[in-house]
Amino acid sequence: MVSLFFLERFMPHERQWDAPDGQTLASILHTLSSKGTVQGILIFGGVIGLADYLKPLSEMQNAGQNGIWPMDWPLWAQVCLGVVAAEFGLYWAHRAAYRIEFFWRFHTIHHSVTKLCFVNTGRFHFVDSLVSIILGLSILIALGAPMETVQWLSAITAFIGMLTHCNVEMRFGVLSWIFNTPELHRWHHSQDLREGDKNYSENVMFWDILFRTYFNEDRRPPADIGIKEYIPPKFRHQIIWPFISNVQRGKIAPGYEPVPFE
Repeated sequence: MVSLFFLERFMPHERQWDAPDGQTLASILHTLSSKGTVQGILIFGGVIGLADYLKPLSEMQNAGQNGIWPMDWPLWAQVCLGVVAAEFGLYWAHRAAYRIEFFWRFHTIHHSVTKLCFVNTGRFHFVDSLVSIILGLSILIALGAPMETVQWLSAITAFIGMLTHCNVEMRFGVLSWIFNTPELHRWHHSQDLREGDKNYSENVMFWDILFRTYFNEDRRPPADIGIKEYIPPKFRHQIIWPFISNVQRGKIAPGYEPVPFE
């Protein structure tokens, strides 16, 4: 985060994205409420506590009881398998947000930004994060992955997420065929659906390549990003926005005009 903070100022990909957009506080609050709170409750919390399910599954596999997860593999290999397996759920959660209006209502919060920077990495409505995390982790739970794999998945997702949203001029070459990179994710934020309706993966591009949603043309991605829909600037309004009717939205934003879901 410290490195990206300075790199965004010294070698930005888009100089115009350096200008304040008035959404820094809202993006930070979304990060704390979604990626922090939701993930903390799901994985480590005592209420739901998926860690409570992962631990006994791992213990059963160590004892040779009905497990399909390769516990005898070295940890790095288990992590690689875990990232690819969980990515299947993350991919379809992300793609569903473009196909199902209910999920798109929440995903608009992330795509409402008009610039990319590492601060808006975690700018997701908490419901959006909840769906992604559940679909990703449920695969690892079903396979009986150990808690260490889940912890590494969380760390890798956070690292790649900050990298893909940063406003830093970088080139990744052939690595963009393996990992999600800034070059790929900038296309995903394009307002042109031919470009934006692509690159759904969070960490590795395996499922995008398999399902033919991989996109990376040899030209500069558009700097004019965002969505046509109106999203209120205040965090508290952004939280309730997906839940309320168009009439209620009009009270918050006089003159509001809904955009049909396509």
